[in-house]
Amino acid sequence: MNKIPVLKFMQNMSLKKHPFPLFLYLEWLLLATSLLIFRIFNIPFKLPLAKTINTIDISHKILFLICMLCFTIMGLYLPKKKLFSKLAYTGLGLLFILLLNILGGLGFGFTPTLLVVLLIRSSLIFETPGRILVAVTILILFFSSINTYLPFTNGNIPTEITLNQESIKTIGFSIKLTASVIFGFKLVFILLLINTLISERQSRQKLTLAHDKLRQYALKIEDQATLQERNRIAREIHDSLGHALTTQSIQLENALVYLESNPDKTKSFLLEAKKIVANSLKEVRSSVKTLRSDPLKGQLLEVAITNLITEFQAHTSIQPKYDLQINSVLSSDLKQVIYRIIQEALTNISKHSGANEVIIDVHTTNDSVCLRIDDNGVGFNPNQNTTGFGLQGMRERCMAFDGHLYIKSQPGGGCNIIAFFPLSRLS
Repeated sequence: MNKIPVLKFMQNMSLKKHPFPLFLYLEWLLLATSLLIFRIFNIPFKLPLAKTINTIDISHKILFLICMLCFTIMGLYLPKKKLFSKLAYTGLGLLFILLLNILGGLGFGFTPTLLVVLLIRSSLIFETPGRILVAVTILILFFSSINTYLPFTNGNIPTEITLNQESIKTIGFSIKLTASVIFGFKLVFILLLINTLISERQSRQKLTLAHDKLRQYALKIEDQATLQERNRIAREIHDSLGHALTTQSIQLENALVYLESNPDKTKSFLLEAKKIVANSLKEVRSSVKTLRSDPLKGQLLEVAITNLITEFQAHTSIQPKYDLQINSVLSSDLKQVIYRIIQEALTNISKHSGANEVIIDVHTTNDSVCLRIDDNGVGFNPNQNTTGFGLQGMRERCMAFDGHLYIKSQPGGGCNIIAFFPLSRLS
């Protein structure tokens, strides 16, 4: 069965648009309490200007129900942008409360439960100063219309009670003051509760926003790291395997040229091509090896560097001089960075430098790590070699750990690489 359109509209508005559905349900509970106060189903309406009428005035009852329905629907829409709209919204709410009080037969005043409903709505649309101002206004209106609800406050007492005029005034003032203080405490409690819930929601929204930004940033960094790794692999293939395959293609073409006229020369070209293929295979294996997630394999940094130097010596016949004094406790990530920098430097030396002397020095202190690699190769101009991924990778690794990379080299003057990591900032 389809729902009544009005009820379906109210339900959609309450669930999707209202910031705090719990407060909306509380409003409905207070509105139901107000209906019990007006007793519209138990006694006829008695308007202040028509006290002699003892029959139910249907038109007044319909008008009362229309005002109550309008006041209820107002809770489904809360203005939040323009100050004029907020003030008009609050003033219209006060007008409806006054009309309901008059049409309900309670006289010219403001019903406390409806004032509480209006305070809840105003607290959701105003900032803290506006909430306090509305609460003070509501307390003043309650104090001014308290004679409508409580005995002794308007000077009228039951005939069976005999009191002098002074006692009547004292009792009336005491009752008004006590009721106002109690109602004021209720308003303060409501304000504190709403402020707490709104602050908690804002903090949660900020936390959610920060979490989303952090997740997006992490995804962005991951994409950048993936792209950089792809670029590195592409450059490795281009610089090593691509060059080797080009050379091999030339050797095979030469072999085809001399295949019939000079078999011995053809054989030499084929043997050279075979040698190039073997070296290319080593390059591929070396590149795959450098992609390991943990290049140290759980070894101490000194042991891993020593094995790396031994492997370098076996491939190049260069016997590096090294001094490793690693005394501080380093993180596993920093150990991998140091290992990778040394590995990249030795790779560049074996490929490009033509050096026959290499010095590696790693020293740690209580607050820093210093890595130095020297060679006596052909050198290069650092200002003209800014696109190489090897040097760029060293710089990025250093920057990731708040370190610094210094490269000093010139054509024919060898190369000097220094990496410095401040442990105090890393910790």
